[in-house]
Amino acid sequence: MNNKHYNIADNLIELSKKFGAIDSEVVIENSIETNVEAKKGNVELSETSDNISISLRVINNRKSALVSSNNTSEEGLKNLAIKANEIAKESLENPFDTIANRSEFFSKNECSNIDICDNNNFDKYNISKFEEMAITADDASFSNSKIVNTDGSSVGSSNKEFILCTSNGFKNGYKRSFYYISSSAIATDMNKMEREYAFEQRTYIADLPAPEEIGKLAAERALKMTGATKPLTGKYPIIFNERISSSIISHILNAINGQSITRGSSWLLNYLDNKIIPENLNIIEDPYIPRLSGSRPFDAEGLVSKKNIFVENGILKKWVLDLKTSKQLGLKSTSNAFRTGSGYPYPNVGNIELVGGDLTLDELLEKANEGLMVCSMIGSTINQNSGDYSRGAAGFWFKNGKISHPVNECTIAGNLKQMIQNMTIATDIKPHLSRRVPSILINDMTVAGN
Repeated sequence: MNNKHYNIADNLIELSKKFGAIDSEVVIENSIETNVEAKKGNVELSETSDNISISLRVINNRKSALVSSNNTSEEGLKNLAIKANEIAKESLENPFDTIANRSEFFSKNECSNIDICDNNNFDKYNISKFEEMAITADDASFSNSKIVNTDGSSVGSSNKEFILCTSNGFKNGYKRSFYYISSSAIATDMNKMEREYAFEQRTYIADLPAPEEIGKLAAERALKMTGATKPLTGKYPIIFNERISSSIISHILNAINGQSITRGSSWLLNYLDNKIIPENLNIIEDPYIPRLSGSRPFDAEGLVSKKNIFVENGILKKWVLDLKTSKQLGLKSTSNAFRTGSGYPYPNVGNIELVGGDLTLDELLEKANEGLMVCSMIGSTINQNSGDYSRGAAGFWFKNGKISHPVNECTIAGNLKQMIQNMTIATDIKPHLSRRVPSILINDMTVAGN
């Protein structure tokens, strides 16, 4: 880790004390990001950025403030400490805004090797390599004469360092990396165009699929959608393909998020210790899976990460909590504090897996017999209080358990409370994803088309 950044954090905490802070914490994020875009053999974007963000939170007599800067000079840090304390004095009291106790802190002895940073396998400054990969992927998108255009292909990387230091003794950090490649292809048939994409992300660049595979996959998906028609309006089984099935679990996670619960704006508000999904299913968070983007040794408040079973045998067991929401609810944090940029901590989840299925996708299709398999969605109308659900959808109609033809320009609707109660899931998870959610069958949803 960068000792210079730790020195900045130590200095800022001391300055905060000097200007009146009782409790304080410093978060430093340093990111080096590379992004390349190519289209039809030409590089249209090629850039690398190196950014640092310094956030200081002070808490004085139940009053708090958070300020941020990218100025690492002594004068800049001094001004940051003065400003934070001045704002805190004028803030309203909030007894739930706090930093962790020493007894709750992560210890290096508790850290397993989660391997979330590719330090040696690729030169993150080698933009020319990324440019070559992006051009190769885009060229592969034109693998069929019916591919008339693309939205281009992108390749990039992010290498981030996260450091957290507190006035009561926590000082630790970690690095993470990810590399991605994406392509978008446009196919035409009978003067009608269909657009599809392929995207892959990995912690290690060596684990990425070949650029040619991504380009060809985008093209294949676009070609399969040519000739798409609107389905007939009615009630049908819906299969959420594994490409987008994690969205259903995301709705559950949003509904059990501590912020939603404390605000009273959740369609699962009164369901703790109650059955919400079929009893054979579990929703599990494991932050220690190697090489996954959702893995982390400790959360954004310094608490040791832990495995959480949020839903066990269909029963909702826990809310997703950080320190603030756990104190508001009189519970213990589930070590789920995250931060976005220079913001306050908030509850969120990392690696999530929906487990308990025993059917292949083909068996799921056979079980459903006739209906819509959704592969992409647009728009969203979700009532956070009632769970009413409506989204634009496209995918494939299936009949007698077999794919029949592509469909688009339709809307699927239902209520999330009922939808998740009758889920049947497959086993087709992608193990490299941090959201390991297989294809999901939900019976009797409304399809609005012709």
